[in-house]
Amino acid sequence: METIEGHGGDVAVAALRAAGVEEMFTLSGGHVFPVYDGAVRQKMRIVDVRHEQTATFAAEGTAKLTRRPGLAVVTAGPGVTNSISAVTSAYFTGVPLVVLGGRAPTVNWGRGGLQELDHVPLLAPVTKSSRTAQAGEDIGPVLLESARTALSPHRGPVFVDVPMDTIFSPASASLSWSAPEAIEPDPADVEAVARLVAGAARPAFIVGGDVWFGRAEEALGRAAAALGVPVFMNGMGRGCLPADDPLAFSRVRSLLRKEADLVVVIGTPLDFRLAFGDFGAATVVHLADTPAGVAGHRELAASAGGDLAAILDGLAAWTGDRVPHDDWITRLRDAETAARAKDEAGLAGGGSVIRPPAVYGALRSRLERDAVVVGDGGDFVSYAGKYVDSYQPGCWLDPGPYGCLGTGLGYAMAARLARPSSQVVLLLGDGAAGFSLMDVDTLVRHDLPVVMVVGNNGAWGLEKHPMRMLYGYDVAAELRPETRYDEVVRALGGAGETVRDPADLGPALDRAFAADVPYLVNVLTDPDDAYPRTSVLA
Repeated sequence: METIEGHGGDVAVAALRAAGVEEMFTLSGGHVFPVYDGAVRQKMRIVDVRHEQTATFAAEGTAKLTRRPGLAVVTAGPGVTNSISAVTSAYFTGVPLVVLGGRAPTVNWGRGGLQELDHVPLLAPVTKSSRTAQAGEDIGPVLLESARTALSPHRGPVFVDVPMDTIFSPASASLSWSAPEAIEPDPADVEAVARLVAGAARPAFIVGGDVWFGRAEEALGRAAAALGVPVFMNGMGRGCLPADDPLAFSRVRSLLRKEADLVVVIGTPLDFRLAFGDFGAATVVHLADTPAGVAGHRELAASAGGDLAAILDGLAAWTGDRVPHDDWITRLRDAETAARAKDEAGLAGGGSVIRPPAVYGALRSRLERDAVVVGDGGDFVSYAGKYVDSYQPGCWLDPGPYGCLGTGLGYAMAARLARPSSQVVLLLGDGAAGFSLMDVDTLVRHDLPVVMVVGNNGAWGLEKHPMRMLYGYDVAAELRPETRYDEVVRALGGAGETVRDPADLGPALDRAFAADVPYLVNVLTDPDDAYPRTSVLA
């Protein structure tokens, strides 16, 4: 147990460091000055940004990449409210995010002080815990307990604010950290699931982000290999089995509804991304990181809740009879190979107009196996999800089920800090670029080179094309054609270029990867191209 004495900021930083935090993302505000002072004294890295939304997305991205708490420190009032979209994104995805907010001083509370706002009820619906540390002796224990709550399955964001007069005053704390314990699954539930998988003729695993957050990726590989089950991955589940593993599939999801007899969904909710659990005639099993997380809105053949690594190792340990799945895997592999061959024509490009698949055709051959790919956009990033493969876990970041744009610059800076030796590629729709492109300034100031690729079709494509289909016209869906986002980046201290000719894509990407500054490749794409979407979005 460590005893810390100083002001409230010293205690706050010491508590967060004990919980595993190594950096803070922030936008400067007087209500939280002591936290900065504590960080300087204790050598915690401070990354200051241009908007609190970016700070909080960067903290969320750090938690996604490292599986330890990400920290955003925001000032009172608008600093806190500017963070709420990012907090909500973390809530929907189950990310261990800690947001530490300033708060107007208690001594003048109720008299109309600067940025006087009770943040706690605003954050309560989108956090696991939302609290005020009212006294100096509360700061350390409240932050330690909140960080432990964030890391406890099902993981999620927490919020703590501290009044200004409290954070500036003397404080002390005795700090003792212990990581949350895993929830042991019911062995009978695990055995029931194993029996179903072993007895199915055409089973499949669908894997989501909680397998990554639960450090269960190796157990997934053991279970899939032992039972001979094909694996499909989404979100942060991508890469938990390498894309080139014989049991990994991505192009033939439609066959699950047509031909699978059992679908086991692991570590992701049965939400709109999975048609709310409707897989045609297949029976469905749900494995969640807590018993409470098991879906209740559809009938399940079996379920298990708790430590996903333990559940998957329980499946791998099955020693009973097993129906061979070789024919089913061969059927999927043949279909996957055919689908990938069909893709190649679009990925190769051709002609004078650039379609988004051609961008990914040029990009894929330049990506290393551990490249971190960040997607922030609609149609343009949907193509990335289809065509960009993940070979290692924790290498794919997208907005997640909440679908909030503006994540990109924060995620990219988090990736560059967490993976300093890896390629970091940020894929932006031109609509998404408008949310956070000013934070290229942050990348430049903190020497965080990132490759950025903008799919610039001059429209909100995800809205434009469906609206035209519904009404025969569109409104509020146009952007300025051929906007020079690369010139914005150059003005902020980075570099970049605009690409109009498909033949120039490869050389432009080579220059971007070779640059030692943030580099934006502004690709003018076909405004009439629409991603062939089949998902139920509501």
